[in-house]
Amino acid sequence: MGTQVSVVVPAYNERPNLAELVPETVEVLSGAGVTFELIIVDDGSTDGTATLMRGLRSPEVRYLRMRRNGGKSAALSAGLSRVKGEFVVLMDADGQDDPHEIPRLLKMLEAGEEGGDGAVDLVTGRRADRQDRFIKKHTSKVYNWITNRVTGVSGRDFNSGLKAMRRELATSLQLYGELHRYIPVLAVWQGFTVGEVDVTHHDRRHGKSKFGKARFWRGFLDLITVKFLTTWTVRPFHLFGGMGVIMGLVGSGLLGWMLVERVMGEQVGNRPALLAGVLLVVVAVQMISLGLLAELSVHQSRRGSLDATIDVDES
Repeated sequence: MGTQVSVVVPAYNERPNLAELVPETVEVLSGAGVTFELIIVDDGSTDGTATLMRGLRSPEVRYLRMRRNGGKSAALSAGLSRVKGEFVVLMDADGQDDPHEIPRLLKMLEAGEEGGDGAVDLVTGRRADRQDRFIKKHTSKVYNWITNRVTGVSGRDFNSGLKAMRRELATSLQLYGELHRYIPVLAVWQGFTVGEVDVTHHDRRHGKSKFGKARFWRGFLDLITVKFLTTWTVRPFHLFGGMGVIMGLVGSGLLGWMLVERVMGEQVGNRPALLAGVLLVVVAVQMISLGLLAELSVHQSRRGSLDATIDVDES
């Protein structure tokens, strides 16, 4: 019988937490009656995690070690590239995610959200009673609201570390930077269905969070990246060309104004409006040209993918 569930746990200097979390997760999955693998991805830890994992490894527990710290997205990407299970679960290593919630998440993949249309491809564990500092909880609410508004994807806890998904979705994800925060958005963009369910959330068991204040700025910049990838990748001229047209209209208006002033005898050679008008028109031409080149690139790549399609006669 093949592996049914793969659990991927990225970890950076979480040795005390892993010492408790790994045996607990193995016990939960064994009791659930499924074949499983638990993949611990060591993101360049320096606290002796490698020594601990040598004692915890088993046929069900796999250990991957990255040579240097690459961030959570890089660690998840490494783990997802090696999963064997039909279903994939993501879980943080700090002990705040409860492994006893895994069977419920897997069940929801088949049942879907209450009032929904049935099975879903991704389930996020929504931390309804979040055990974090006041500032962290409320900045997270703002982040989730902004993400919802910008992307149009409904959700109240995009960045929850506890998620369950189908293998097809897991292996299609391309994560880098802070894109692990936007897995539900990337899933919807690819045509998968997503849902959320309330889960238990605990205090961190040991140690301190490894994420600094800079994660907010990085997350915001990657939100812009996600918006671009999911909205403008197919028709980039709509973005660049639209910006170019707006700049061109404003620039042309300023130059028209300066022309009228000059005809009326005014000196306009040193007027800021003249310089601004010329600059906007030049940038407008560049933006429109960039949009056309991007559109050509997309057209060629789509044509290449169609040319590579082979019809299979099933009759």
